[in-house]
Amino acid sequence: MPLFPAASAVSVGDLYALIRDKRMMTRAQAGKLTGLSRTAVSARVRELTARDLVIERDQAVSTGGRPPTLLSFNAEAGVVLTAAIGGSRARLAVCNLAAEVLAAADIDQAPGLTSEDLMPDVVKRLDLLLADAGHTARQVFGVGLSLPGTVDQERGCSVDSPVLSGWDGAPLVPYFRELTAAPVVLDNDANVIALAEWRGGAGDFDDVLVIKASTGLGAGIIAGGALQRGATRAAGEFGHNKAAAAVGRVCRCGDTGCLETVAGGWALVRMLREEGRDVWNLRDVVEAAHGGDTLARRLIRDSGRHVGEVLAAAVNLLNPAALVVAGDVAGAYDFFVAGLRETLYGNATTLATRTLQVVPSAFGDRAGVIGSAMMVLDRVLGPEAIDVLVARTADR
Repeated sequence: MPLFPAASAVSVGDLYALIRDKRMMTRAQAGKLTGLSRTAVSARVRELTARDLVIERDQAVSTGGRPPTLLSFNAEAGVVLTAAIGGSRARLAVCNLAAEVLAAADIDQAPGLTSEDLMPDVVKRLDLLLADAGHTARQVFGVGLSLPGTVDQERGCSVDSPVLSGWDGAPLVPYFRELTAAPVVLDNDANVIALAEWRGGAGDFDDVLVIKASTGLGAGIIAGGALQRGATRAAGEFGHNKAAAAVGRVCRCGDTGCLETVAGGWALVRMLREEGRDVWNLRDVVEAAHGGDTLARRLIRDSGRHVGEVLAAAVNLLNPAALVVAGDVAGAYDFFVAGLRETLYGNATTLATRTLQVVPSAFGDRAGVIGSAMMVLDRVLGPEAIDVLVARTADR
């Protein structure tokens, strides 16, 4: 049965989206799914193969006669650059058009770095990674940039992020212009992780709550098969919910009583440093916990307890099928989730948690760059973008 109401409305971009989703299909299958005639399918395929977006290859198995050719999505037609900026490090990657990581690197960040301090280094390192992956700037389809806190996609900047002090309103897109003219797409870090986990890690669920617990706390919400950003793109900022255990504690955001002051990575680091531990970020805390430090283990478990207490209301409200634990705390998943389950299941309704699955991130510390790649690929390889590309190159 055709997926489109009218074959005449099926564009080159629509056919490409179908091939990209299925990865490969025959021309006959393409015609059946779109309602297009053989001639119309061939015309659209010709536009895609001419740009190396789709390649044709003989089917390995034949049932007699000439084997039909397969239309295959060409993930190697180009690359996207991704940068997942956090509170203590930036993860960088070059990915193919299937969001698979080809080359990756980290930049450790000292506290308080401004965009002027960090972004030139990010771009320089991405340029080197591009060469390491054997590609040139001409093959870059887009750049995906994720940041903690709220972002303004139209202006291309961070908005009121307590994690990135001094970044508020600073334009970030111009930093990439010496490297590439390709589109730069920004989003919140938890949102891109949610995108990656939903599509590649959390099974076939259309309702998923992904928490990122690192220097700060945030959540990405997939509801009804769609990423929810909220009216002002501030959905998921649960780290600044008020928590009973945090009463009177001053948060980085300037307020008091926020959950982050007792459960955020920065707070755990501060507590351990006050006890003489040589830790600088949550990854150090996780390492200490695995090394047998009982205080580090207790603080991580307590963090999970405080997070679970606050998230119980979100589980009741959203009724997700899966809750994914991502971010640096996933390195101490067992310690963290032991505390989280205690309060989450104790405070949420039995109905909301009856079939709830609590699982670790499928992509680990690469979830941010993979999700950033998916985000920018949705933009630059979407049907409208492909139709514009075909029209633009056809006019030359």
